[in-house]
Amino acid sequence: MDSLLESLQTLPLSFFLIIISSLCFLVLISRLRRRSPYPPGPKGFPLIGSMHMMDQLTHRGLAKLARQYGGLFHMRMGFLHMVAVSSPEVARQVLQVQDNIFSNRPANVAISYLTYDRADMAFAHYGPFWRQMRKLCVMKLFSRKRAESWDSVRDEVDSMVKTVGANTGKPVSVGELIFTLTMNITYRAAFGAKNEGQDEFIKILQEFSKLFGAFNISDFIPWLGWIDPQGLTARLVKARKALDKFIDHIIDDHIQKRNQNNYSEVAETDMVDDMLTFYSEETKVNESDDLQNAIKLTRENIKAIIMVSSNNIPYLPYPFLTLHNILY
Repeated sequence: MDSLLESLQTLPLSFFLIIISSLCFLVLISRLRRRSPYPPGPKGFPLIGSMHMMDQLTHRGLAKLARQYGGLFHMRMGFLHMVAVSSPEVARQVLQVQDNIFSNRPANVAISYLTYDRADMAFAHYGPFWRQMRKLCVMKLFSRKRAESWDSVRDEVDSMVKTVGANTGKPVSVGELIFTLTMNITYRAAFGAKNEGQDEFIKILQEFSKLFGAFNISDFIPWLGWIDPQGLTARLVKARKALDKFIDHIIDDHIQKRNQNNYSEVAETDMVDDMLTFYSEETKVNESDDLQNAIKLTRENIKAIIMVSSNNIPYLPYPFLTLHNILY
């Protein structure tokens, strides 16, 4: 053994460099051979790929690239591989024939963190949890019958109609009135309160919306995440702490009310009450037809559902349908 160590010590440094270089070369060749072939597309630069083309990726820009590379082409954005579909034949395969393979929605760093690792329905992977969550939303939380039973809808619409009537002959901002109406209805439907902490919740919503759509370099080059050059990680942590503090307080109040002796199941309930019916310390899902036994929600599920649904406030149809029914 000693003679072997002595012989190794006498070898020149160049010999070890050659050995290490050869091993690295063999590893690189093996990885290249195992690499799956991608469709044709822009080659891009090392490290950043085709990120320099981001401002060109409009519908017209993608159509131009499709004419050059075909109806199915590949682009590398940093370490992220993307495939664009522009031909009807391939689109049919993706959206219809093999839709179960492509049904999962991608989630960036902000979405994964702010939705408690896809604890909601919008970004959850397709499977038993998603199917039961969809059933819960359709049958309980957002059903038309449930929406029409909320007194908050009628109260807020009446208030808006009175506001318009009080400004007869004066210009009014219809967009601002509709947004305020939808926000008030959604807040009361979700939490059962009116104007109690609503301004704080709107600020949290606005920050979440900005973070959902913010460009984050670590989505494309993951190893830059620990550097956080844009300061987004600190904003993500602060935003989720604000949401946790706000909604945890509301959940605790609802649980306390449910534990009171005079609590009535027939009283008007809000979204939090509906979800607390399925509350558990651990998420549980099965394929039972009985919804009550099919899914159990944690606090993270409840908070993620409220946040994602509230971020779609301008697109909720119920205030518009109710206003249409009242006026016509």
